[in-house]
Amino acid sequence: MRCAPAMHSVAAASFVSPADEQRLPSGIRSMDIAYFTKTLEGLPLEKAAEITAGLGFDCADLLIRDGHAVSPDRPEGIANAVKFFAAAGVRTSMATIDSARPDDAASRLLSCCGEAGIGQIRLGFWRYDPSRRWRVQVDEARRDLDGFERLADRFGIKLTIQLHGGTLHSSGALAVQLLAGRDPIRLGAYPDPANQIIREGSEDWRLTLDILDPWFCCMGVKNSGWFPGAYGSHGQRAWHSDWYGLDEGMVPWNEIVPHLVATGFTGVLSMHSQYRVSREQALDKVRADLAHFRRLVAAAKE
Repeated sequence: MRCAPAMHSVAAASFVSPADEQRLPSGIRSMDIAYFTKTLEGLPLEKAAEITAGLGFDCADLLIRDGHAVSPDRPEGIANAVKFFAAAGVRTSMATIDSARPDDAASRLLSCCGEAGIGQIRLGFWRYDPSRRWRVQVDEARRDLDGFERLADRFGIKLTIQLHGGTLHSSGALAVQLLAGRDPIRLGAYPDPANQIIREGSEDWRLTLDILDPWFCCMGVKNSGWFPGAYGSHGQRAWHSDWYGLDEGMVPWNEIVPHLVATGFTGVLSMHSQYRVSREQALDKVRADLAHFRRLVAAAKE
C-alpha cells in the first residue's frame, strides 16, 4: 500500500520565529514529553496505547519496527496506531524508523507518517566503518540526506538525526558535518546525553546544543553511567556502563531542564526506558522518571 502524499503546516523546532511558524510540520506542541514505545514490543496497539496513557504520558514517540505494534512493511498501520493512541488521550507527536536510505520503502513510511499527522520522524543510523575513510562515509551519508531532505519537503515533515554510539553522528561535533547547510525546518538534530556519556560521543551538553543550534529540535531523556568492575589478569580494572534512573545517573538533568525552559525549547523530549529488567519493572521505573522530570520542569518555571 502506498499512502498519498500530504502536506502539513505546523512543526517542531527548538526556537520558532513567527515567520517560520507557517512552514513547520504538524503534530507538535510546546516541549512535548513523549514516551518512546520500544519497551512495548510485541503488544497490540490498543494495549500499547493504554499503557502509555496509564504511565501519565500525553504524547508518544511511536517506534515503527518489526516485532512492534507497527511494522515498516505495513505502513498503513501507522494511521491506525495514531487513532488508537488518540482514543487513549495520547498524541503521537513523533515516530522513530530505521531507514537510512531515501528509497521507495522509506518514502512510503514517511508519506504515511505525514498523512497520519506525525510531523517529526527520527531516521535510522549511518554507522561508522573503521575500515573505510571517514570523509568518504560522510559524503555518502550526506547524499542520502539530500534525498531525505527532498522527501521531508514533499511530505511536509521534519526528519531528525539522533546522536548515537557507533555512528557518524555520535556527537554534536560530528552530526553538524551531516547537517551543515541544510534547512532546519526539514532536518533536525536529536541529542541524547545518556547515549553520549557512555559512548564515544561524550561532550559538554552545552557544547552539543550550541553546535547544533538551529537544528536542535528533540532530545532523548534517560540516564546512564559507569561503574568499576574487577581487575583483569594483567592488572587493569574493567569498567562497565549501565542505565540508571533519571535522578541517579551521570547526566545532569537538574541543569539541562532549566536551560531548556529558560531558552524556550519547543521540541520533543522522548523518554526512553532502556532498563535491563522485566517490562513490568521497567514501566515502574519510567513512571518515577516522568514524575522526576516533571518536578524539574515545574521548579524551573517557578
